[in-house]
Amino acid sequence: MYTNTLIYSIEIIVLTMLLSGLATPIVKWIAVHVNALDIPNERKVHKKPMPRLGGLAIFFAFLMGYMFFGENTIQMNSILIGSFIILLTGIIDDINPLTPKDKLIGQVLAAGVIVFYGDILLNNLTVFGLDIQFGILAYPITLLFIIACVNIINLIDGLDGLATGISSIFFLTIFVICIFQGRTIGLDYTLTLIMLGSSLGFLYHNFNPAKIFLGDSGAMFLGFIISIISLLGFKGTILTSVFVPLSILAVPILDTLFAILRRLVHHQKVSDADKLHLHHQLLGMKFSHRNTVLIIYGVNILFAIASVFFLLGEEINIYIRIGVYVLLFLLVFWFVNKTNIVTEKQIKLKKKKK
Repeated sequence: MYTNTLIYSIEIIVLTMLLSGLATPIVKWIAVHVNALDIPNERKVHKKPMPRLGGLAIFFAFLMGYMFFGENTIQMNSILIGSFIILLTGIIDDINPLTPKDKLIGQVLAAGVIVFYGDILLNNLTVFGLDIQFGILAYPITLLFIIACVNIINLIDGLDGLATGISSIFFLTIFVICIFQGRTIGLDYTLTLIMLGSSLGFLYHNFNPAKIFLGDSGAMFLGFIISIISLLGFKGTILTSVFVPLSILAVPILDTLFAILRRLVHHQKVSDADKLHLHHQLLGMKFSHRNTVLIIYGVNILFAIASVFFLLGEEINIYIRIGVYVLLFLLVFWFVNKTNIVTEKQIKLKKKKK
């Protein structure tokens, strides 16, 4: 039984990976044809115009995966409709950039379909024995969770293969957790397999040196599906339901929090763009483009391993679990202290010395 499940899972991953990989060159041609190009500027790392619309290739593989392996349910229908809305919003932005307000409207509409039509909600949470029922607040809380995930992945998408790789690590981690827990039946498991293959197929073309970018169409779609898998697979009555997806996405979440804090410290709008994100900081430390991405992958994998340890509980030695969290805390503390990711203290110190 276990072997059959594993073979079936690998079939889904391989098929969607091939579909995504084969579709990407076609999407690249379409992007060039419709002038969906990412033009370099002072905030960008790349030096020449790059085709985007990568989300089209991933969405195509996702759609084919659903047709072959998915089931027709109201929840799945809501995911398909919401995905189309978020993809369409991203495609429009990739061709002719939208304002943050317009993008937010598209995100709210997509999330609204999931919440009000699909009835996929985070209804309650139990923390230290205290059962918190969200009641009517479950609707805005779930909406905010979905929109937050969409923007977290979108914000981290600043280097070749970065957002795609982090998303792939998320899907792979959920796959491993499901296998360990025997949860190999359900919409969340099927979506995880389909998205793992779809993102890996695109990553082949997107890793440094990239031939095509995700664009907002791809980054927002990945964040959208990540939020849904989190809600489907880990909603429930314990703190684990929130901790697991958050710990797997710790790197992009921390980068987003640092960006918000940084802009508040400097009295800027939260929506203002800058060149002080995590990947910019590593590039400023003289790491190459590829090594910067690999370093972030590595840290993200550590957080993913920590989440697996957390779920396995007593099966893993308590000192190992504590050691992983201590190491991660020290890494974050060192990085914040070493760079200008929150404030420009390093720059100010240099000016004083002069």
